[in-house]
Amino acid sequence: MDYQLKGKTALITGSTLGIGFAIAQGLAHEGVAVIVNGRDKLRVLEAKKRIEAHVPHAKVEAAAVDLSSAEGCAALIAAHPQVDILVNNLGIFEIKPFEQILDGDWLRFFETNVMSGVRLARHYLPLMKARDWGRIVFISSESGLNTPGDMVHYGMTKTAQLALARGIAAAAAGSGVTVNAVLPGPTGTEGAGAFLQRMAEEQGLTLEQVEQNFFAQARPTSLIKRFASPTEVANLVVYVCSPLSSATTGASLRVEGGVVNSLA
Repeated sequence: MDYQLKGKTALITGSTLGIGFAIAQGLAHEGVAVIVNGRDKLRVLEAKKRIEAHVPHAKVEAAAVDLSSAEGCAALIAAHPQVDILVNNLGIFEIKPFEQILDGDWLRFFETNVMSGVRLARHYLPLMKARDWGRIVFISSESGLNTPGDMVHYGMTKTAQLALARGIAAAAAGSGVTVNAVLPGPTGTEGAGAFLQRMAEEQGLTLEQVEQNFFAQARPTSLIKRFASPTEVANLVVYVCSPLSSATTGASLRVEGGVVNSLA
């Protein structure tokens, strides 16, 4: 299928690994010039090389900038003042009891997971509206609907992204700009793989057994009973970024394997 994206430019934050990398590579496959972002210059350059190795004639730029501050966002905007597609994928998480989450933790999570997207969208949205075309996507999580008790601060930021996507979509009403949130569930990223490997070693189990136990105990409502691949998540994002999705805006689009036990 031709997603009609050739010639577009996309910024994907937090895109050196996992879902962000898969989105960047998926968009590059469609002829999009992608800007890969991360904090570490070597990892950003490595991601750039990996995309170029897998996608012939890919156009990839590296943006090694920490977007957890206003200064970092301003630096990235100065280097890349105009894009057609903004994918706010950057996010941090940690398991921590609510009683131990200090003010600094709440602010750090909000600055990174929420304000990075706010600052970038605030800059790029007016330019997209002026051209009457653009795509903004927030990569939220099923935790935005099912707030995890052991990561309340993370869940709060993912819920905030749903409100942002809906509100910014309303601000773009009547234009050719769409704004949506995509909600992945348990996904087989590099980080998840390392976490499962540690659990397997600690418990003396195979990776397959650990995964089965995870879905039996931690995510029993999952319908696919497995981790989604980053590419499976990216496939939906690529579509949402395309002109083919022009009637989809202000939406929370789930790609979480049925974990959320809800009709809406």
